Amino acid sequence: MKHSPKLPPLKSLHPESSLNPAKLAKMDKSSSENLIASLQPGLRDCLKTRPDGTILDGHHRIYVLRRRGVDVDRLPREHVVKDPT
Repeated sequence: MKHSPKLPPLKSLHPESSLNPAKLAKMDKSSSENLIASLQPGLRDCLKTRPDGTILDGHHRIYVLRRRGVDVDRLPREHVVKDPT
């Protein structure tokens, strides 16, 4: 996995208490490899973040991977830049 020193650490947009327990339980059944693969840029439900590392899509998968000790801050991500207009 390539690491770019320019990637900021991931941070959640929402508090952990807002995560859906049923969704977490479902993701807990997936392997770390499958969760990481599902976050890859270019996929419909890839890891989407703001340029500052705020997670916009992928909260549940990142939460599960962090609990497993995966260094999620190194994962590639798709940056979503807010349209200034």
